[in-house]
Amino acid sequence: MQLLTDCRSRLYRSKGRASCQSAAELSPITAAMSSAAQRCALQELRSLMFSLVVSGLSLTLLLFTYSLPASRRCVSLCRSDLTFQAVNPPEFQTSARPTEPYITTAGMTVIRGQTAQLLRINGSRTLLTSAYLEHRTKRKEVRIIAIMQRSERVKLHCHLHCRHQLHVSSAAVRIHRDHFRFRFGTADILCPVPSGCETPGYVAVTSAATKDEEIDNLEFLEVGNQIEQTTFPYNFTCCFSAMYDFTNVLQLVQSLEMLQFLGVNRVVVYKTNCSADVQRVLDHYSEKGLVEVIPWSLSKYLNVSRKASPQQSPGDIHYFGQIPALNDCLYRFMYRSRYVALHDPDELILPQTVGSWMELLPLLKKKYGADRCYTFENNWIPMEFELPPPKPNALPAVDQWQNVSGVNILAHLYREPFIPRRRQHNAKIIVNPRAVFATSVHGVLQPQKSCIWVDRKLARMYHIKPRGPPKHKEKQLIYEGRLLGYSSHLIPAVNAVLKQTGLLPEAT
Repeated sequence: MQLLTDCRSRLYRSKGRASCQSAAELSPITAAMSSAAQRCALQELRSLMFSLVVSGLSLTLLLFTYSLPASRRCVSLCRSDLTFQAVNPPEFQTSARPTEPYITTAGMTVIRGQTAQLLRINGSRTLLTSAYLEHRTKRKEVRIIAIMQRSERVKLHCHLHCRHQLHVSSAAVRIHRDHFRFRFGTADILCPVPSGCETPGYVAVTSAATKDEEIDNLEFLEVGNQIEQTTFPYNFTCCFSAMYDFTNVLQLVQSLEMLQFLGVNRVVVYKTNCSADVQRVLDHYSEKGLVEVIPWSLSKYLNVSRKASPQQSPGDIHYFGQIPALNDCLYRFMYRSRYVALHDPDELILPQTVGSWMELLPLLKKKYGADRCYTFENNWIPMEFELPPPKPNALPAVDQWQNVSGVNILAHLYREPFIPRRRQHNAKIIVNPRAVFATSVHGVLQPQKSCIWVDRKLARMYHIKPRGPPKHKEKQLIYEGRLLGYSSHLIPAVNAVLKQTGLLPEAT
């Protein structure tokens, strides 16, 4: 009845009011108007039913969206005339389950890795990795870690979402100088934070080639490091970048156990791919709370090189995108970890006078000062040589590891002669992440204070890997017994993990 009344009201308004009409004239008009009002009411009813159906579908879609895992969910944000989506950056996650079932043999088969979650800028070949709020500059800015084609010249704009407002500004671009002559390199895209917007929650980047209709459907990165923390849940975090084709189970378990002895609380693995048995180990340490895995397969976006130079392995970017991964790890843990170590699973930084990094760092701060990047000289331990230690030392019996794939680091105790003039080659660092703006593989690019070389009598790094054709004769190698000093604790710890993961029989 109300619908009929409303329709009659609108019908009368549309027709106007007759100033004077006879009863005879009014009767057919009234009948016609009554019929029109009924048709109008039917239209209103159809419109109401359509609105109810749309509302029901919207509610169903909303419930479905929030039933998705957090890693797949997009956050919808609106601003009067603009609707867009904010895509969460790659989150820390427990180790991703393999796409194939576990293999119960030697586990050497490499399984497919998960694709990295990157955003591509429309009209550009630039890829966005992650975004973080920068608290250390005079003016606050959002730093976006990106992968850029170095020859590309394109003007970029930042779209910062803050308090339901969208702020657009020009971006500054800084391509890192360490790119190893590949076409693509790591870059920082810097977005100034406007006044009144202290903590922007999301950021998108567009190029001059972006069309107007594309701006209506932008993808946004969530901005991390919203709060400048002064207390940290972890003392030491270790970043393993670009784990690829990795099958070395035994050395991985030994390294992770050694890192815990040294005082490491977190190990972040940027994983391209690995074997099923390695995946099993990663899952174990993820559930334990030590390891966090970030998918880092870039082949969807770029032709990645497998080596450190384009001459060794042609491609778009250096070594599976190792440098942007290291920079991302540095910023991810800037306000979560007191120190960050950047090295690989086959490298160990060992103190020479104390037993752990917790004891080592106070010595370094006293000798060299605080908030420095501490650089450790590399010592090659060639795996081609497996020699017994000098008497009265002896290698511990570990026959139970013979069927575990990988390298036993306790069997490789001889290093190549150290050459001082080449100490810059393959060095690695431990750093206060808040004292660094950009890093590379073997050193820091933008430290607040200059880096220092740690006296090898205090600590040094051991790099245990195949060296190819021998560069030295057996008698030229130098015995290094430091690692053997940890064996009494390391062997039972490794045995326990291998049994818990099913890689070693319980009866062993």
